[in-house]
Amino acid sequence: MYAYIIRRLLMLVPVLFGVSVFIFVIMRIVPGDVAMTILGTDATPESLRQLREDFGLNLPIYQQYFEWMAGVLTGDFGESMRTGKEVLPDILNRFKLTFELTLISAVISWIIAIPLGIVAAIKRNSKADFGVRLISLLGVSVPNFALATVLILILALFFSYSPPVGYVGFFADPATNLQIMILPSIVLGTAMAGAVMRMTRSSILEVLRQDFIRTIRAKGARERVVIFQHALRNAMIPILTIIGMQIGTLLGGTVIIEQIFSLPGLGQLVLTAITQRDFTVVQGAVLFIAFVFVLINLLVDLLYSYLDPRITYK
Repeated sequence: MYAYIIRRLLMLVPVLFGVSVFIFVIMRIVPGDVAMTILGTDATPESLRQLREDFGLNLPIYQQYFEWMAGVLTGDFGESMRTGKEVLPDILNRFKLTFELTLISAVISWIIAIPLGIVAAIKRNSKADFGVRLISLLGVSVPNFALATVLILILALFFSYSPPVGYVGFFADPATNLQIMILPSIVLGTAMAGAVMRMTRSSILEVLRQDFIRTIRAKGARERVVIFQHALRNAMIPILTIIGMQIGTLLGGTVIIEQIFSLPGLGQLVLTAITQRDFTVVQGAVLFIAFVFVLINLLVDLLYSYLDPRITYK
């Protein structure tokens, strides 16, 4: 197990190296001049030249990359070209909101999807199964931004309610925090639930067809024991896989929801940095998200052996 974890952590190196090169090059080839964007069209050639020198933009691209990576390896992601603040503390501060949003959304998704997926599998081809499949289809088909907009309009028109703006930490004020986070979490959780619901149904159905389930039933076990102690646990591996992928995707994919609900999270930080051509913020944020995504996949892989002892990591 420890050898496997070490090997997976070593795999972080080529993955993060590839991500860093990709995002660094992409930001340099995007049309536009960052110095002109910051100083405006009235800037003099001398001021533009001075700003490029201050940011190191006059250096060859490979030298810019190596200098940036040298800082990253020591925990220095650089400073924002716009605000002058250090990038890493800003990323970590914004990440708290995005992580909380992702976590609450995932919990909502599990609460909705797994029970309904089990019901659909047990009552296959019934009205309940048809209803669950219809709900899951809507969940994966309706875009997040459309669902968020409709939800806000319904609450405003029929209940005279609008979601709070800003962010308050959970430990600072739990009630206000949940009031702020619940609506965007419901939107994201509903979208996640559709895919998890479909996977739960198909996985449970596949397990219920296996011989060991028939043997357990032949021994007189209750149907509840068959489903929850045997079938569900053996069906959890593909479900856990899609959950891990969704959580990793949400960490970098909450941009639109954070914009709609005015949440100062990591997605909003990246979007603002892209529009302002703030190279260091975009590079640091994308690299950080890639790092967290790989760690989540590692955690999912390790949970496989807990769910199925037959899986070993030799």
